[in-house]
Amino acid sequence: MLSRHFLRSKVLQAVYAGRCDERDAITVAKSFEYNIAKLNELGVLQVSLLPRFVEEGMKVLEEGKKKFRPTEEDRNPSMRLGENEFIRRMEDNFELKKHREAWSGCWETHSDLVREAFVDFRKMAEYKRYVSLDTVDYEKDKEFAILLFRYLMNREALIAVVSERSLLWEDDFDQVAQYNFMMLKTLTEENFDEAMTWPLMYDKRVEKDEADMDFARQLLRDTMACREESEELIKSHLQGWEFDRVSKMDILLINMAVAEFTGCPSIPEKVTVDEYIELSKEFSSERSKLFINGILDKLVIELRSKGRIKKSGRGLMEN
Repeated sequence: MLSRHFLRSKVLQAVYAGRCDERDAITVAKSFEYNIAKLNELGVLQVSLLPRFVEEGMKVLEEGKKKFRPTEEDRNPSMRLGENEFIRRMEDNFELKKHREAWSGCWETHSDLVREAFVDFRKMAEYKRYVSLDTVDYEKDKEFAILLFRYLMNREALIAVVSERSLLWEDDFDQVAQYNFMMLKTLTEENFDEAMTWPLMYDKRVEKDEADMDFARQLLRDTMACREESEELIKSHLQGWEFDRVSKMDILLINMAVAEFTGCPSIPEKVTVDEYIELSKEFSSERSKLFINGILDKLVIELRSKGRIKKSGRGLMEN
């Protein structure tokens, strides 16, 4: 599930890149759609680490038995990890299996890094506690799998492997990992089986996902279309500032806010202002939030007086 805040940030990145490279609106729109679709690949790569980790871990344990001078732990390792019911269901799920075959081949190429992760994790108290349990049920297996997922998502070597596949993924990694972390928590013993539809970060089959994407597409189109008009509005409210010296990112954030004010009747102006102030904290300078807030306050008044802002609907959306 893509939050609207996250979608706004992806629209911002797409339009900013388009302006830097002087791309036309169609090319920018295609780039945006491609980058959103790639998020699903990133998500599958992340969760695919769990079954791959188990596979490599079992190999390490079997190889330990064949050492020339094995320790007692080498001779009789706990194989509990290989019996984890939650991860086994991940391996057996039809949809996830199809996605893994299409997207997750990089872990076969970097099995050495997965092995290193297992060797380090095997030394941790959480691992020793889990494999020493006399009885394990689905909930304990799930709890352990989610703990393991958090561990893997913080391995710098594994993050680097994923990030190398796409320039955008370094910025998106944490957001997608957080989605997967929360999603895995929702998989119950009753709803998680082979035939379950695997939850993707963006799923065209989910009505809310498609509605949010329609919002983002419209925001992108309107931002591209109203650029010149928005910039003239901004110029008329600059006091003590020269337009050419204003950050390009700040101008774009204000352009997007204007497009949202005028093109999204169900979103309150306050929500729009708050969203773009938050985006300025992520993508612009420390002082930008004050500048953007001041300009947007003036633009709301002017656009209202001209009848350009018309809010309607059964209650206004809060995000």
